[in-house]
Amino acid sequence: MRVGTVGTGYFSQFQYEAWHRMTDVDLVALCNRGAEGARRTAEAYGVPATYDDLGEMLAAEKLDLLDIITPPVTHLAMIRTAASAGVPIICQKPFCQNLTEAEEAVAICEEAGVLLVVHENFRFQPWHQKAKALIDAGALGDIYQASFRLRPGDGQGPDAYLDRQPYFQKMERFLVHETAIHLIDVFRYLLGPASAVYARLNRLNPAIAGEDAGIILLDFENGTRGLFDGNRLADHAAENRRLTMGEMLVEGSKATLRLNGDGTLFLRPHGSNSEQEVTYDWENKGFGGDCVFKLQRHVVDHLLGRGPIMNLARDYLANLRIEEAVYESHIQGRRLAV
Repeated sequence: MRVGTVGTGYFSQFQYEAWHRMTDVDLVALCNRGAEGARRTAEAYGVPATYDDLGEMLAAEKLDLLDIITPPVTHLAMIRTAASAGVPIICQKPFCQNLTEAEEAVAICEEAGVLLVVHENFRFQPWHQKAKALIDAGALGDIYQASFRLRPGDGQGPDAYLDRQPYFQKMERFLVHETAIHLIDVFRYLLGPASAVYARLNRLNPAIAGEDAGIILLDFENGTRGLFDGNRLADHAAENRRLTMGEMLVEGSKATLRLNGDGTLFLRPHGSNSEQEVTYDWENKGFGGDCVFKLQRHVVDHLLGRGPIMNLARDYLANLRIEEAVYESHIQGRRLAV
């Protein structure tokens, strides 16, 4: 498959490395507004052609897939350009600037008959996929709730985020729009469609514009609940606190499943005081247990006729509607239907 990319920011390194690793993918071109970023990335990953105009790249390269790895402000225009060229798209999250833009992007691609997938990779993290397999196999029994404590510990002081993603400091919507959206998607992956939300948000670090702590309570249509407890200033015990970003519990009638900060899962049967480690295969490489590679592999396999697709942009709109309800719930101070 002939794949092209647009963008060379901090996180793009994980996408480029993953594309470079796939033997049935040729990373043939990249587009970037900065010539130095384009040159550096092309040299690092052996990309033969660079452009500073997306339309020109799409016309010249006849791509099978475009990976958009740029900030949300650019997404709608780039999606429109790629859709007009008939090229399938993976688009980075946060997906577009807001729900209205995201809905327009989905409509554009559906009218053009073009695949649009959101690069939401947390559900491809191996511990979440193993949790899903255990739930589906009935190992936990009837599920009561899932809870996730996000504690990366990278948000303290005036220099928070500046060494990695400095634009975090200027985001007016931060914790939920940039980070908690990952876990909202994971909860939907594990528990199904959501029906209501209650949220309280807070800004603890005065150096940033948006919220950096908060609690979100989600009700799901099947009667289960999800609790997101996020605080970017506090940390958790882990060799790499960005591996899982926190700790998770999934509680059921037969057993409780616990995820620690090192990607280890433990199962404790109901009525027992002893946990048993759950063995499963995963590699500590790339980002988040190689979830970037897994997502991109998933999309390529679908395009090659090897299976169904997750993370369709149409389905991802459900996450954005929950996000809007979270912020509105905080403003109104009450539980809201989704």
